[in-house]
Amino acid sequence: MASIVHALKGLAKVKKTLADGRMIYYCYAWRGGPLLKHKDGSPIQPGNSCLQVEFDRAHEDRRNPNPGTLSGLIGRFLASTDYTLKSAETRREYARYLDDIREAFGHLTFEELQANSARGKFKEWRDGISCHPRSADYAWATLNRVLSFGVDRGELSANIARRGGRLYRVDRREAIWNSSDIRAFNAFAPNELKLALLLGLWTGQRKGDLLALPWSAYDGRAFRLRQSKTGRRVYIPAAKAVRDALAGSDRRPPTILINTRGKPWTSGGFDSSWRKACAAAGVSGLTFHDLRGTAVTRLAIAGCSIAEIGAVTGHSPKDIDAILHIHYLGGQRDLAQQAVAKWEIASAERSPWTET
Repeated sequence: MASIVHALKGLAKVKKTLADGRMIYYCYAWRGGPLLKHKDGSPIQPGNSCLQVEFDRAHEDRRNPNPGTLSGLIGRFLASTDYTLKSAETRREYARYLDDIREAFGHLTFEELQANSARGKFKEWRDGISCHPRSADYAWATLNRVLSFGVDRGELSANIARRGGRLYRVDRREAIWNSSDIRAFNAFAPNELKLALLLGLWTGQRKGDLLALPWSAYDGRAFRLRQSKTGRRVYIPAAKAVRDALAGSDRRPPTILINTRGKPWTSGGFDSSWRKACAAAGVSGLTFHDLRGTAVTRLAIAGCSIAEIGAVTGHSPKDIDAILHIHYLGGQRDLAQQAVAKWEIASAERSPWTET
């Protein structure tokens, strides 16, 4: 039994104890790959003669999928520039769900993929993982992207997964880092995370771009970078607080932001450390990404125009307007207070009640 399992290189096993006390294994063709099952849908146990057969079948389907099926389309998507030119983080997000999609629907032919009934099947599949709504939305978005690729390449005439709606909703209207939040965070966070907060606040850039920011992008006066999500190039003058913080930094690491071991952050490692620091500081309901909206709001409060704000953060005018007028009501209050204060100053020399 053990020798069979050992011979299946890459096989991933997960042990589970059932309610009646029995222990079973879930065997996957590879980590994150399809579950190996009997025809009746029950998981194949280690030592069963079917395990080798289904293991080989899964790997063969992965290497040589039927070109006229969704599995084949996924293979071509992975080999295309639509996938390979994406950022490493985006590719990882796609990869998280493509194996699940291939397992569930890889056998569907192009004709079946374009039938109205396919949308119902896709919705049922998403409903099955709706206990994790954010993951369910990512999974649907990945399926939608692959089918859009098929339409773009002329292999499908319609994308049946368009406009699937979202399950995950979050209200970020009040998600602004105020001065007390920043002071609390800095009182508990290690220097490496304090610097990350400082850069996020004074540049308004995304986490992924800041974690990857090399020293070569900083000349002592400003940052030059190309945003990974939009491809937009931005020039961001460094505020004095940022220049002072970086003045004595060790420039030997490849990136400006490093972890406590002096190595570049991984996205997951940074998120874990950031959450722990926020918990220790009692900062709740705020994320690193909210520093981006905070930067937009502070720039507006300082009197910057929409064009000036966009030059720093890389936002479009439409997105800036949405941040200031829809999503960030905390910033709206500050802007309103500033506007009335200016009005009062302008009216100080004469009573508004005497104006005609």
